[in-house]
Amino acid sequence: MTHSATLAARTAPPAATGLAATQTWSSRLGFILAAVGSAVGLGNIWKFPYIVGEYGGGAFVLVYLICVAAIGLPVLIAEIVIGRRGGGSPIHAMRTLAQREGNSRAWSLVGWIGIVCAFLILSFYSVVAGWSLLYLGFAAGGEITASAGVDAADKMASLFTRLLADPGRLIAGHTLIMAATIFVVMRGVRGGLESAVRIMVPGLFAILIGLVIFAAATTGEFARAAAFLFRPNFSALTLDAVLVALGHAFFTLSIGMTAMMAYGAHLKRGDDVPSAALAIAGLDTVVALLAGLAIFPIVFSQGLEPSAGPGLVFVTLPIAFSQIAYGGVIACVFFLFLGIAALSSTISVLEPVVEYMEEHTPFGRAGSACIAGGAIWILGLGSVFAFNIGADVKLFGMNFFDLLDYVTANILLPVGGMLVALYAGRALSEKAAREEFGGGGLAFHAWRFMLRYVAPAGIGAVLVTNLIQSAH
Repeated sequence: MTHSATLAARTAPPAATGLAATQTWSSRLGFILAAVGSAVGLGNIWKFPYIVGEYGGGAFVLVYLICVAAIGLPVLIAEIVIGRRGGGSPIHAMRTLAQREGNSRAWSLVGWIGIVCAFLILSFYSVVAGWSLLYLGFAAGGEITASAGVDAADKMASLFTRLLADPGRLIAGHTLIMAATIFVVMRGVRGGLESAVRIMVPGLFAILIGLVIFAAATTGEFARAAAFLFRPNFSALTLDAVLVALGHAFFTLSIGMTAMMAYGAHLKRGDDVPSAALAIAGLDTVVALLAGLAIFPIVFSQGLEPSAGPGLVFVTLPIAFSQIAYGGVIACVFFLFLGIAALSSTISVLEPVVEYMEEHTPFGRAGSACIAGGAIWILGLGSVFAFNIGADVKLFGMNFFDLLDYVTANILLPVGGMLVALYAGRALSEKAAREEFGGGGLAFHAWRFMLRYVAPAGIGAVLVTNLIQSAH
């Protein structure tokens, strides 16, 4: 071996030691598409428009964008860095890095928090995702357009109420989503995850852009919707709105549940992490804004309120679909789009759980996907029944669905995300962090500063505020 080759071997970053060492994305584009698919989901299309409507539009959007840049992006980079540096499942990655860096083995708790959080989230997220498929059936069967008329609002509210009261239908939607998720994940990184997102993510963007064009061309309210989204009205901005924007900016990027850590474990050594993370955060934000530009013109054109809350997509928007030209077709396209977005997220949430099982059981990728997915499906039945036959069963004053949502969104995700920021910003050596980041310039030092001070403070504010509000 030559002197230069010896020097290179001594200074090269350690290779991944888990299963990720042999399971890599075929290209950087494949990783970005998979990560965008993970980030883009119901949070962008269902939650983002209604919280923008609730908190006054443009000023909220501006704060949200600042929070994505200052907190969401640095933690996203940190998860990818840890995943690639450690290799394997999030638990394996954290344990391996802690050993190499001379840190406490207790840091592996970060991986455990993420795995548990992913398991719980997917159990109820798949139930909500199933609603999109059921509404696709309603649209295709003409139930939405048949509700046109002066009592459309009552009919749409009744349709949603009847859906939640029907455990059979909810189980069907939940089962379809979980079956599709298991099928994709069991096929592996390239044959399953990457092959799926190469179709789903471009298709998702194509459908969304088509919906925006339709809204712009037919509703007459596109300019009003754009002004609502992009013209700040700071008089409508409250401290609560700032905290909600901060929380959503963090959660929309799929960070805190170690999905991005699991995806980062499959990233090739030479791929640039910061630019990939910037592309992921940028495209995720573009989807959220385009969803607003598709939804709000339709809502405004029918004299409906954008501040309809969680019912915006499943009650208010179907009212608008029932009134506009080609409403049945547009409804089918929209709910197909919603289903694709949900599925691209569910496969990423199942992945870290399957990676851990694949490392620690003899079942292999397919067996691990089926066993983990089956267990999640069973747990999801609790969320299904929380809307009907188990609605009266309460724990800490919440039904099963609300309890899982509360524990994951208000405790596990913020705690996991804060620990990721603190580890990458303080416990991970500067040498290791610089090698994974790709240099030690101004961008690197700004990233480390954000992880050490800004991200923990912001996430901590969300965590403490949520806990105080729930206590009252």
